[in-house]
Amino acid sequence: MAITASLVKELRERTGSGMMECKKALVETDGDIEAAAELMRKSGAAKADKKAGRVAADGAIKVTVSEDGKSAAILEINSETDFVAKDDNFQAFADDVLTTVAQQKPASVEALSAMALSNGQSVEEARQALIAKVGENIQVRRFEIIESENAIASYLHGARIGVLVDSSADSAMARDIAMHIAAANPQFVDRDAVPSEFVDKEKTILIAQAESSGKPAEIIEKMIQGRLDKFLAEVTLLGQPFVKDPDQKVEKLLADSGASISGFVRYEVGEGIEKKVEDFAAEVASQLGS
Repeated sequence: MAITASLVKELRERTGSGMMECKKALVETDGDIEAAAELMRKSGAAKADKKAGRVAADGAIKVTVSEDGKSAAILEINSETDFVAKDDNFQAFADDVLTTVAQQKPASVEALSAMALSNGQSVEEARQALIAKVGENIQVRRFEIIESENAIASYLHGARIGVLVDSSADSAMARDIAMHIAAANPQFVDRDAVPSEFVDKEKTILIAQAESSGKPAEIIEKMIQGRLDKFLAEVTLLGQPFVKDPDQKVEKLLADSGASISGFVRYEVGEGIEKKVEDFAAEVASQLGS
């Protein structure tokens, strides 16, 4: 069967793949467009499997807030490079996945993978197709949904840091708090929210440091408490100096306006992922040496 330009065009529109790849699939299936599409899906899955072990530590953070401000979602999708993270195909996929998260509220990334996107493909099918198209490992890493009686504030710092804040503050102050969280990276709302094991671990480190000073026991105890208080202020939102007014702590800022923070979520692209650092000079030298 002759492979016409219109047939190739139709397969390209259905799969989003390149012209030569579509033509090759049609030749292999003797012009059967359904069989060609299935062949390309299988090929995409195979490519995805090959790339699955490659580190995807770049990507984008996406956030969305409902019209009434009572529900919001934040999502991280990873790629291997910043170049692909800026690609229109990657961005469209991320936006579609975010919409699915916000509308269908999956319980986990695994549940999300099976859900349908706007084009009818499942998230997993679309992910594999994107891998085949861009040539990099793509991972839907994590998401979180917040629902509240308050108006949820959001802030995006480029595409690399995203924040959601559940606060009773007015919209302007809540956004300022979200910007502060993006910049200062607190780990907890206040001291009460800090897990005891987290405090104990830090206290053990401080005790070891203080005891090596050779100072008397009563001085060591004061040193430890002082340093622990400083540490807890640094890791808690309410204990931090407000970035727009460092002379005032976030706790006082909120108290003066009668507002409170119920919780927040901060995502940063690739945090916690060990990214391989390529030393091309060393690699070339090694090859020359061998």
